[in-house]
Amino acid sequence: MTIVLLRIGSRGSRLALAQAEVAAGRLRGPGIEIALVPITTVGDRDRTKPFGQIGERGVFVKELEEALLGGRIDLAVHSAKDMTSSDTDGLSVGAYLPRDDPRDALCGAERLWPGMRVGTASARRRAQLLAAEPDLSVEPLRGNIDTRLRKRGERRLDAIVLAACGLDRLGLASEIGRRFEPEELLPEAGQGALALQVREGEEELVAREDDAETRRRVEAERACIFSIGGGCLAPAAAYHDGDALTALVADEDGRWVERRRGRDPRQVAEELLAAVAAA
Repeated sequence: MTIVLLRIGSRGSRLALAQAEVAAGRLRGPGIEIALVPITTVGDRDRTKPFGQIGERGVFVKELEEALLGGRIDLAVHSAKDMTSSDTDGLSVGAYLPRDDPRDALCGAERLWPGMRVGTASARRRAQLLAAEPDLSVEPLRGNIDTRLRKRGERRLDAIVLAACGLDRLGLASEIGRRFEPEELLPEAGQGALALQVREGEEELVAREDDAETRRRVEAERACIFSIGGGCLAPAAAYHDGDALTALVADEDGRWVERRRGRDPRQVAEELLAAVAAA
């Protein structure tokens, strides 16, 4: 029997490797062997600057994409929320695995209250948290999940906000005090989904694992963020619940939030940009 070796590129964090192993488990089969290839990204190397200073989206995928284009790996596993809103030339998402919980999670508390100290490095989360409770103290917090959970105690933060799916995948759901509904805290585009990225023309490597419903929703979210991105520097988010797409643009300090809902990603984006321009 001919043996095919698939080299799967992944970030080296515990969560990233666990996610890569999920993909590997689906792709293994008779005649197929898997090798996981850990790759360090710029987002992993610089753990002090806020995401906005190093480029919030794409900082965890660039080096993986370069390895894929250079032939050093055969596919890359990404958290879809980390990807830019458009595909890189020469690459495509060959499959989206079935989406896990897309919600954000409050760890360390079950609710928000005035004066509460909350840790997050996400401008999107910061804006929405402050819109919900203006008297919060939102403090920057970087690092992988284990590091941020540890820093919560070291810095005596009342709570931190993380993606629920990552905690679930690492068996840390007990850390969650509250899962925010999308109406409360709109998720990042693609949050909860794993994307298997390949070189253009090699989609057959992973195509059988593609979940059509996850693709439909995540691609709509990415398209909306792409349309917003060219005309707005404010924090933005998009989430498709299966029926329609909800997107928002917000002031970074939560002083205003514009939300729109619809079925056409571009129209939703245009309505948001028009509302921001008129404000």
